[in-house]
Amino acid sequence: MSSLRLYHHPISTSSRPVMMFVAEHHLRIDHRVVDLFSGEQHGPAFTAINPNQAVPVLEHGSFRLTESSAILKYLADLAKSDAYPADMQKRARVNEAMDWFNTGLSRELAYGFAYPQLFPNHGRPGAQAQADGLAWARPRAERLLSILDASMIGPDRRFVLSERITLADYLGLGIVTVGEAAGMDFAPWPNLRRWLSTMKARPAYAQTHAIFTDAFGHAQTRSAMALTGEGAC
Repeated sequence: MSSLRLYHHPISTSSRPVMMFVAEHHLRIDHRVVDLFSGEQHGPAFTAINPNQAVPVLEHGSFRLTESSAILKYLADLAKSDAYPADMQKRARVNEAMDWFNTGLSRELAYGFAYPQLFPNHGRPGAQAQADGLAWARPRAERLLSILDASMIGPDRRFVLSERITLADYLGLGIVTVGEAAGMDFAPWPNLRRWLSTMKARPAYAQTHAIFTDAFGHAQTRSAMALTGEGAC
């Protein structure tokens, strides 16, 4: 089988789910860190790999994928992982949840609420614009977190959708944890908090999230961090 190579950054919201999946499935893969903080993603070498100038990127021989959701699905099929069920309707439910995380929660919680606080290049121009933007995003993110808590996890399931972990859990974890890092209070959502604790207890979480946790583990320190900008999340 052709070799696998993953371009990523350990703080990136969309890289961490792939890194965790790779670690849990013991996939042999060549890890290449792209230094987002120095702007390596904007340089000609990486732009030739991904014109979107974003991570993660998966290469499998001459085949290349540039979207986190697609990468997870491809690797799950390679690994024959139960996290991406073969049953057509169960797989469709996983796809649906992954799309929901990518198009809904990511927009409101990550891009609307978290990134403007964590990364200066995502901040609004001026204090009032920043405050207005966060005030706009917070209730929209909270509405979606309520859906995640009550309908997608619920009181009786360990994971999103079911009792068994799926790709939706890996993808959703990246988005939820960046909201947590930005100070979103999860107290109103007990099912979400239980799921988050379950995911963090998995051995690969500490391994793949150590740098992210070191950088953003304490919400009160985030305003003091002088980051040059993430570039791609």
